[in-house]
Amino acid sequence: MTAAGRPQNHGLSIGAVLAQLRGDFPDVTISKIRFLEAEGLVTPGRTPSGYRQFAAADVERLRFVLAAQRDHYLPLKVIKEQLDAVDSGAEPTAALPRPPRRLVPIDAPAENVGLPVADDFAPGKELRLTREELLAQAGIDAPALAELQQYGLVRPGPAGFFDPDAVLVARTVKAMTEFGIEPRHLRAFRAAADREVGLLEQIVTPVYRHRDPEAKARADEVVRELAALSVTLHTLLVKAGIRGVAGC
Repeated sequence: MTAAGRPQNHGLSIGAVLAQLRGDFPDVTISKIRFLEAEGLVTPGRTPSGYRQFAAADVERLRFVLAAQRDHYLPLKVIKEQLDAVDSGAEPTAALPRPPRRLVPIDAPAENVGLPVADDFAPGKELRLTREELLAQAGIDAPALAELQQYGLVRPGPAGFFDPDAVLVARTVKAMTEFGIEPRHLRAFRAAADREVGLLEQIVTPVYRHRDPEAKARADEVVRELAALSVTLHTLLVKAGIRGVAGC
């Protein structure tokens, strides 16, 4: 028995696994590992007392999952399909899809913004921009910003600050105005986004009501995954529609 009363065994505890992964994946948490287990991406053994026991193969499996998310921006469903295929004896995928650009510099043109992934929606240290900073970085004037706010395309936080996404939104709208599209024409985008947020809230709110910290962590992961998938779906539907208009 260890000092904590846990039987000594050949497997790794979840804390030991976390320590091994943190060097390459500093954002990983115990809640994240538990979530991946709940999704069937890793299946550690259990001691008679119910403690998780991770084998070396489990750790490598977790490394694959985390790297596929971070480096190749794959949704968990696709990652699980690849792992299931390997488990069944199939050859692993020779080449993973080329990842979209997830981390976009603040001065990147709107057309370079890639499809989002779940990590884009993860909470982090919030960068707050003043109104003047937003105007300078977006390259718009005060009347243009007022119009963006009027139609709900850009919204300051409770303290009156803006986040970096507001810069990209403003730049995107500015680029669209060069084609004769005005902010008032884009109210449908705001309404559609609000409807998608409402749908996600309906799905995860019951989970958030649980007091179990693991349930909340799981809900956080689910809402980020769904948010990324919903934006990807919207993008693909627009692309398909445009191809139809162009007769392609």
